[in-house]
Amino acid sequence: MASYSDRELQQRVRDFGATLGETIASQLGDEWLQRIEDIRIAGRASALGDSSATAQLIEQFQTLDDDSLLTVARAFSQFLNLANLAEQEFNSVNQFSDVLNDLFDKLSAEDISVEKIQQAIAKLNIDLVLTAHPTEVIRRTFIHKYTELTDCLKALDQKQINDRQRDQLSQRIAVLITQAWHTDEIRSERPTPVDEAKWGLAVIENSLWQAVPEFVRELNDRLESQYSISLPLDSVPVQFNSWMGGDRDGNPFVTAKVTQEVLWYARHRAASLFKQDIEQLCAELSMNTCNAKITELVGEDNEPYRALLAPLVEKLTASQVSLNKSLHNSEQSDSPIVLSQQELIEPLQLCYESLVECGMANIAKDQLLDTIRRAHCFGVHLLKLDVRQDSERHSDVIAELTRYLGLGDYDQWTEAEKQAFLLRELASKRPLIPQNWQCSDDVKEVLDTCKTIAQNDIDAFGIYIISMASKPSDVLSVKLLLDEMGVAWPMPVAPLFETLDDLNNAEYAMTQLFDIEWYRGQIQGQQHVMIGYSDSAKDAGALAAGWAQYESQEKLVALAEVHNIKLTLFHGRGGTIGRGGLPAYEAIRSQPPGSLNGGFRITEQGETIRHKFGTAALANQNLMIYASAILEAILIPSPKPQQSWRDAITEMAGMGRDNYRALVRDNPDFVPYFRMATPEQELGKLPLGSRPAKRKPQGGVESLRAIPWIFSWAQTRLVLPSWLGVMPAVESFLKQGNQEIIDNMLAQWPFFRSRLLMLDMVFSKADAGISEAFDNRLVTDELKSIGQQLRSELKDSERLLLSLLGQKEVMESDPSGKESMQIRATYLEPLHYLQIELLSRIRAAEVESEAPSNIEQAMMVTIGGIAIGMRNTG
Repeated sequence: MASYSDRELQQRVRDFGATLGETIASQLGDEWLQRIEDIRIAGRASALGDSSATAQLIEQFQTLDDDSLLTVARAFSQFLNLANLAEQEFNSVNQFSDVLNDLFDKLSAEDISVEKIQQAIAKLNIDLVLTAHPTEVIRRTFIHKYTELTDCLKALDQKQINDRQRDQLSQRIAVLITQAWHTDEIRSERPTPVDEAKWGLAVIENSLWQAVPEFVRELNDRLESQYSISLPLDSVPVQFNSWMGGDRDGNPFVTAKVTQEVLWYARHRAASLFKQDIEQLCAELSMNTCNAKITELVGEDNEPYRALLAPLVEKLTASQVSLNKSLHNSEQSDSPIVLSQQELIEPLQLCYESLVECGMANIAKDQLLDTIRRAHCFGVHLLKLDVRQDSERHSDVIAELTRYLGLGDYDQWTEAEKQAFLLRELASKRPLIPQNWQCSDDVKEVLDTCKTIAQNDIDAFGIYIISMASKPSDVLSVKLLLDEMGVAWPMPVAPLFETLDDLNNAEYAMTQLFDIEWYRGQIQGQQHVMIGYSDSAKDAGALAAGWAQYESQEKLVALAEVHNIKLTLFHGRGGTIGRGGLPAYEAIRSQPPGSLNGGFRITEQGETIRHKFGTAALANQNLMIYASAILEAILIPSPKPQQSWRDAITEMAGMGRDNYRALVRDNPDFVPYFRMATPEQELGKLPLGSRPAKRKPQGGVESLRAIPWIFSWAQTRLVLPSWLGVMPAVESFLKQGNQEIIDNMLAQWPFFRSRLLMLDMVFSKADAGISEAFDNRLVTDELKSIGQQLRSELKDSERLLLSLLGQKEVMESDPSGKESMQIRATYLEPLHYLQIELLSRIRAAEVESEAPSNIEQAMMVTIGGIAIGMRNTG
């Protein structure tokens, strides 16, 4: 039975649905409203297992015309959006436990000293990298409307509002829902990389700008109260980077020009936000008492703080004007701008120190402190931009250059020859690249990217990531290109180990790199390494990939310790287990011991950004989860796996890999089945992200990006990449008489337990009946046996998992998560069967020519709606 709070959530979802229904009726009439209601009721019954209701849905969709299918798709997609919105606001108020208090209890139970706690806090570094993966299906205009709706819900939750205010809020909610209904859900065109970057910056402006100082303030207050530990004024426990406008791996639309435009735009937004903050401070800091340092700077002014800050406001205004010129003229303006973070921080810090010194500490620690925290976190660039490029593109530059210079073909050299050449050139004082070299367009673009980095300062950028890295020369070549293009500061270069082989080879590759004396001197004791989750899971399955990631991290941590290098591991996780996703606390606690000492850097992809950081309240809570989990992992590290556990997981991972590859790689019928049974081909038409769906347009599954690979299976509710091959491997190991080892691993090893708990969540979202319905309508008879085989494994896997966890059904340990999925199931069910009907019509039409535009649009709406309902789909 639902708790009172859960019933409140259900009622709010129903209220939203009723308001949307009234909107539909006002446009289309009561007959349409009744039709939608009949479909909703049938959808709910079908989700609960009523086969006659399922048949009713199928039959009704077959009889509706194309325009009517679009209307149904839009209605249920919007129902899901509103349900998610209601749940998000509900969670921000009701669902989060006090993770920091839980941490304090654990530290007390373990008798951790205050000195050790203080050392751990000094290491606390939450580095969140915002990425524009194309699972964020919500248009920016809808995000604005939903933000407004969230504000209305917050106001409704205030106990002191009167009936009149409540009526006004209800009217505003109805207006916003009506606006949403009369707005197209799907973009008419793909977003550009600049559009994606603007979306990312809007997240900072709309929520993180407020959340970060609130988070740091709360963390500081709680630490002061519990341990008398205060965070330093320049403490930056959280920072933000972005790939939006910098990630060019496989995305031809991210050019050097785009990267520069994104940098200008970010600086423009930073200037605007800090100008607002400091103008507010000028209004507040009217006091006439200051210390000698400020008097020396501004003279005998009656309002010294305003006098000190006024020039900064003028500089920020000039920055806005200058950057606006750059954005419109696509070239650097000569007008002055606030150049450095220090220019921003210094006058603010002087005000703070003076206020404290003059007995006004309470004023110093109010809005002024919040702005200082923002200045340290966001700076004049708002966030740091990472650059990512494939290793092959750098090799192509060097190879084309060596051929032009008559030095031979770099691509044909051995690794030792490549390293020797690169190190000679890195040590040389003469330029390598001729000034008037007429290189190919692809090479020019790589060089132009390096020039763009050189034309900006160190605070504008995070790190340079090399995709598909496997050898020291992959890193050295980037170092050489950056040096040749005039990058005068040591930009961190991070190899990204993605495939199973590359993960297993990571220690060897980094050992070779650290053995190079020039390289050790150049990195100044710090190294970033990115661990790939998406492609390794697509390559070898979830279990083998997870263990390879764990082992590679262990080995890299040990290697860094030998060389006295601070290692920051960068986790390329996504929102699903197929992309390495886990709930934040479990993900952090399952890391190898010592792997967080160099900080915690992780990607936050499109859809999860909004779900975690869409409001200031949610962002604050999620930042606190990260902070608590990291501190716990540092102070109470997970146990090192026993040798028997290592042997067990190694054996199971090998079997899991073989199970997975036997179907995905080795069965020639799998790819044709995949393309019939899922909307993979249709996904390529959806104008989501700026990046093409495939690395190579003519390739098969191996060339398909991990996101559409997982996205496709989520649409059919088979969610195959998350579980395929895992539990059969566990079962085979159990049959060898290893029950006790598995029980010990489950009870004592967070890494293994987190794998199984994630499967528990995945199985709650899987639905064999919906998958079978896709097959029945869309898959030829000769290929249907593959789907039957997969659903049989899914059923057996769920049964074994429940037995190991001691559960009768999935998600027993997370009733609120289970309730969340059940609320959305009523609206999801019709969209799945509607999508099957649409796929059938589209594919039939395409045999002759092209599918009608209204069917294509309806298809796009169902894809977006299902993604919204499944939440963590890609």
